[in-house]
Amino acid sequence: MSKAQRLRIRCSLVVALFFSGVSQGASQGDTQGAAPDGSPITKSTPQYWTDIQPIFTKKCVACHACYDAPCQLKLDTPEGLLRGRTQVAVYDAARLDAIPPSRLFTDAFTEPDWRRRGFGSVLSGTTREGAGHSSLLYGMLKLRRDNPFVAKQRIPDAIELGVGRENLCPKPDQFSDYVVKRPGQGMPLGLPALNDEEMAAVTSWLDGGAPLDPVKPVLSAREDVAIQQWEAFLNGPGKRQALLSRYLFEHLFIADLHFTDAGSEHFFSLIRSASGPGTVASPLAAVRPNDAVEGRFFYRLVVNRESLVHKTRITYALNPAKLARIRALFLTQPWVVQSLPDYSVQSASNPFLTFAALPAAARYRFMLDDAEYFIRTFIRGPVCRGQVATGVIRDRFWTLFLDPEHDAYLLDKPYRQRVSPLLGLPAANHDFLAAGKAWLSYFDNRNQYTRVRGDFYRQHRPQGFGIADIWHGDSGATRKNNRSALLTVFRHHDSASVVPGFQGDYPQTMWVLDFPLLERTYYELVVNFNVFGSVAHQAQTRLYFDLIRNEGEHNLLAFLPAHYREPLLKRWYQDGGQLKLKLLYAELDKQAPSQVKIEGDSPVNEFARQVRASLGAAAGPNDRLNRCLKGDCYPATFNPQRQQVERALSQLSLWPARLLPVIHWLPEVTFVRIDGGADGRSVFTLIRDRAHSNVAFMFGESLRLQPEKDRITVMPGTVGSYPNFIFSVPRPEVRAFVAALQAVHSQAEFNAVVRRWGLRRTREDFWDIFHDITDIQRTKDPIQAGIFDLNRYLNL
Repeated sequence: MSKAQRLRIRCSLVVALFFSGVSQGASQGDTQGAAPDGSPITKSTPQYWTDIQPIFTKKCVACHACYDAPCQLKLDTPEGLLRGRTQVAVYDAARLDAIPPSRLFTDAFTEPDWRRRGFGSVLSGTTREGAGHSSLLYGMLKLRRDNPFVAKQRIPDAIELGVGRENLCPKPDQFSDYVVKRPGQGMPLGLPALNDEEMAAVTSWLDGGAPLDPVKPVLSAREDVAIQQWEAFLNGPGKRQALLSRYLFEHLFIADLHFTDAGSEHFFSLIRSASGPGTVASPLAAVRPNDAVEGRFFYRLVVNRESLVHKTRITYALNPAKLARIRALFLTQPWVVQSLPDYSVQSASNPFLTFAALPAAARYRFMLDDAEYFIRTFIRGPVCRGQVATGVIRDRFWTLFLDPEHDAYLLDKPYRQRVSPLLGLPAANHDFLAAGKAWLSYFDNRNQYTRVRGDFYRQHRPQGFGIADIWHGDSGATRKNNRSALLTVFRHHDSASVVPGFQGDYPQTMWVLDFPLLERTYYELVVNFNVFGSVAHQAQTRLYFDLIRNEGEHNLLAFLPAHYREPLLKRWYQDGGQLKLKLLYAELDKQAPSQVKIEGDSPVNEFARQVRASLGAAAGPNDRLNRCLKGDCYPATFNPQRQQVERALSQLSLWPARLLPVIHWLPEVTFVRIDGGADGRSVFTLIRDRAHSNVAFMFGESLRLQPEKDRITVMPGTVGSYPNFIFSVPRPEVRAFVAALQAVHSQAEFNAVVRRWGLRRTREDFWDIFHDITDIQRTKDPIQAGIFDLNRYLNL
């Protein structure tokens, strides 16, 4: 489940409410308290946190941990297990009306509340010893064990896999019929079953009453001090602080917050609570962070307790330096708040008016300080399935930012006051019939804004834009060489990723974001997006994001000499895209000059080279795997074994699919685990970059694919939260592996590669290799590491 929609909450009061039937302590004799139903828990009963959750974490959480968890059954936390399952799908592209949210720790807290909301138990029948065998959880696990697959072979085609499959979510009294119709669809679905020891532990736990221990995380003294400092700041007196705190909350509510100076292993969420600092947090529910809540509220930091899942980890560092930076940006200037804004739809629709009193330059620099975080919030989150939204972007593109010293919105107050009313966003859940009229209003305002913006820059910058107008990563004295200055976005069909630096071969397009574009993108796709919303709401989100992409591309074209602009735009919008260029998008400026001197027929590439050269260390290291054409990208001290592996894998990035046919059979995201060697295990990612004639339309993507132009980008480490397949290759066989891929010209030849090195779902060591990749990631990047999702893992 995405944190953008659930605001995960961890506090002893919620746990106590949720598990109100659990004894406060162990009783005398051979019992250890009581299960939720009142049955005794004996010493022999496995304990949830030490014996059961680790099993779920290893073999269940990879599919059951987000909005697309089958049957909304979340197994990364005991609260999700007790909530149970429902037939109602969060993702429904045909939903005419919004549905009530079903977020853990926010929308309901007790088992009876969830039952009234239509969730059914998966633990039913666990009232006395032996009764656990009647539970849906036990039945699904045993069904998988009773119907083993042939080791190392494909799963039978009759078994439906993937995020588009039908999830029946049977009730206990429907399970016998499920067994007859779907004997091969026990859990984990299409993956190795629980082993004897794991199954015995779960069975014993169920027979013992399925006790769900309410363990409260123990925070260190340094963590307590850090929480007190931040909560004191966020809940400080005065209108200025109230407006600033609202701004910070709306920009950090999705984050996995962590204290970098407190030696902390915990992550925290920022919530609105009815109870103030020093008391147990009492969360207040709202669909969006800029929706109103009843009564007075306080900003609180609460610890997260779920398993660490990669797809929901969008981390943000808190420390004294960050607090000092925020104070310096916002509170050392003489600005005044006459009255605090409300939480109406009008306020939610336009953050530029809502936060007009806050210094605009401070807002932009606050976002630039952690630009990678903010791009990640709308590229990787806040949902776990987003093809309708991600369909609006190219499969790989680079992003950079307009320098705050040259952003007219920050520098010219009359201009800012003129354009701010035009920057409203589709925030409301309009019904289907009203959506069209509302959309036309936002569309007209946006195009008017681009005309006003173009006129202003032509008048006040007659020389045009130059390389010096690109942000060089210098947001504050402590943020030199900011790794957020240049970013790469990868689209993986219905998900996406962001990584620092310019990665991969030179892309077809790039985005240049100024403050109005960055802030609108964040509010449109994160703050104002409701995953439980209607088709009208989601369609408006996608349509406006289409305009955002087009605006970012126009900003790039403004840096290029005028004669390059129209040919490039037509190349990006082939086929039906030409019609949208004429009828819907902002008019292209074909006359304004540019300070960037470019020659040749690759203007985007040359512009990128000049930007990299001007940024110096902030540009990051060269891409050895995808742009090392001369072969001299390795320093003399580089590990020779690692260099051999990289040189071999880099051969896959040299050619398009018409010259490297294996690309046609490779999925969106493929992890390649290299085992053995002096430097130990390592992981690389093969990312398929699909070519499109245009990405201007919501539907019919397959009609715009250009498969012969597809390419592979090879990345060190793991990129993406949803691997579609994994190869496990011993280090001595890397060259043979690459050669085998290069030799593929048919399905049969690709199948031979899969049989030799592929990690099929039926391999007995599947779970060991799968989690080993997480361990490797944790070693390299412990802050971002988490369990990967298997809902999209293919049956190759």
